[in-house]
Amino acid sequence: MFERIIEEVPAYKSFYTVDELKSNSEKLASKHPYKVKIFEIGKSRKGEKIEALRIGNGKKTALLFGFPHPNEPIGSMTLEYLAQRLTEKGPLDKLDFTWYIVKCIDPDGARLNEGWFKGPFTPIHYALNFYRPPGYQQVEWNFPIKYKTLCWDKPIPETKALMKIINDIEPSFMYSLHNSGFGGVYFYVSDPCKPLYRKLHNLVKKENLPLHLGEPETPFMKERSKAIFNLPPASETYDFLKKHTKKDPAKIINHGTSSDDYARRVAKTFTLVCEMPYYFDERITDTSKSDVARKDAVLYGLKLAEERFNFVRQKYSQVKSRLKNYPEKRPFVDEIEEYLKRFPDTIASRKHWARTDRKLKRMATIAEKFDSYVISRFYGLLSFGMLYRCVKDTKNEKIEKEVLKKTIEWNKELEKQLNYRVIPIQSLVRVQLGSALFAAEYIRSLH
Repeated sequence: MFERIIEEVPAYKSFYTVDELKSNSEKLASKHPYKVKIFEIGKSRKGEKIEALRIGNGKKTALLFGFPHPNEPIGSMTLEYLAQRLTEKGPLDKLDFTWYIVKCIDPDGARLNEGWFKGPFTPIHYALNFYRPPGYQQVEWNFPIKYKTLCWDKPIPETKALMKIINDIEPSFMYSLHNSGFGGVYFYVSDPCKPLYRKLHNLVKKENLPLHLGEPETPFMKERSKAIFNLPPASETYDFLKKHTKKDPAKIINHGTSSDDYARRVAKTFTLVCEMPYYFDERITDTSKSDVARKDAVLYGLKLAEERFNFVRQKYSQVKSRLKNYPEKRPFVDEIEEYLKRFPDTIASRKHWARTDRKLKRMATIAEKFDSYVISRFYGLLSFGMLYRCVKDTKNEKIEKEVLKKTIEWNKELEKQLNYRVIPIQSLVRVQLGSALFAAEYIRSLH
């Protein structure tokens, strides 16, 4: 039913900027005034309009939004293509949805990532142009929650915009278009949906991409099928921290719950997340036994994380007092300070889990070892990149040079351990698009 639409995804060579996405939406609405409506759903923290497209007149409603984290542009390309196809007569009409599409829910943060959107798509270029906000400023994790001692009731403007549209349209289907950086493809679903699992796996297989078979994002993820996990609300993070630390989890978390958790309360929404990587190495698919225990592999990854933390803490402390004179550095200052504040408790809980969970006594797979030894180094590179952006051009030349040197050295070591390829944007969009269409078809079958 959808094969041709998926196959015809263009061979995109780069990611669109915020302004390009906005311009394309205006052109689409102008070309199809009776099918496409643009309307404002809110404003960003810097006062930029956040707009949605409304396409179709189906009985059910779907809400899809890109840039739930501002370093994740793949979903915006998926929505760009989907919006165009929804204006055509064809198989998408049979889904019987009214589609609400927000190409960029975090324009302020997305603009801070635009330095790498046109390439080259190397890890070092990505890191040196990378930005991701602290948890309390992330659109996806700012929804209200009251759970035991955790009470979050201060959503940011972008989250308020999503809350309003969720309240207004009560979506049957919601797609938060995330993507990871390195590894394989994996999915989150809000409910068991067995008929979808094979279809999702086949989409990945058809594009010759790997499923992510390394360590899950967090230790408490519940796997429903291979590389398909249950969407975790903030309450599960709370319970994990309660089990593995001696502190009040509410003092560690410092953010709200997810869009999925909120939408389920409002409308019993089915939510899908499809995490797509930019890069992949074949070892992420290897489930044969490695030469180390899973516990030791995890602890090695945590050791790398501590090395990164100690360097960032030391260099940041040397320039912190002078950064107040550079208000444009505030986004990076906020993230680094939150990272330094939260890391010790987070790492302590991960260590306790690694040392006490009996499931970690077995030998690690090659994929799990690769995740802990190599992919963790990739994410460390991003921390150094953000620190460099924070200190760059602030008259702290000595520290700036030291941070850049460390970033380059870390990247050289990473490149030595990698045999990666950059995944074509076309393949990434095909998997995300197909996932959306199959999920919509599944939801239609339930009613």
